[in-house]
Amino acid sequence: MEHTSLAHHLILAGLLFALGLTGVLVRRNLLVVYMCLELMLAAATLALVAFSRFNRTMDGAVLVFFVITVAAAEVAVGLALIVALFRKRGSVQSDALTTLRD
Repeated sequence: MEHTSLAHHLILAGLLFALGLTGVLVRRNLLVVYMCLELMLAAATLALVAFSRFNRTMDGAVLVFFVITVAAAEVAVGLALIVALFRKRGSVQSDALTTLRD
């Protein structure tokens, strides 16, 4: 069984982050943009765990539990905002959200 190196983990994290960033920049649907932001957060946590494993400490893995907890709260608040925008505007397309006062 082959072992993966730190470079393999970082390349995967970089690809996931780049995919998420591309989705944020290209897509217009707020739900898809939100999922791409979550993908970027997952890539960052993967890199954190990879560095922790490479250094043979548990510091990064412990920090990931806090990141996951904050991400769960972020998902709840973010989806509530998207649902509220959909109820008020009838659309979740970012092009339709041009003003903040309406």
